[in-house]
Amino acid sequence: METKNNHYFYVLECADTSLYAGYTNNLEKRVATHNAGKGAKYTKAHRPVKCVYYETFETKQEAMRAEYAFKQLQRNEKLKYIGGR
Repeated sequence: METKNNHYFYVLECADTSLYAGYTNNLEKRVATHNAGKGAKYTKAHRPVKCVYYETFETKQEAMRAEYAFKQLQRNEKLKYIGGR
C-alpha cells in the first residue's frame, strides 16, 4: 500500500543553469544522491544541483505523469511552470 503524498515530481537547477526533472519518493535523499554524483548521468556532470521546484502526489503514476508532461515543454515554458526562476 502506497503512503499518501509521498511521491514527488521535482526539478533541479544544475550549476550551468540547466534544468533536470525527475521522480522520487524521498526528495531530500534524492537531491543528496544527485549532489554526490550518483543520482543520474546528467546531473553527475552538472553538479552541484539545487531543488528549485517540487510537487507531491498520492501515487507514483501521478507524479511520473507530471514529470513526463514537464519534460515535453520548451525551456521558457518550464521556467514559467516553476515560477519564472
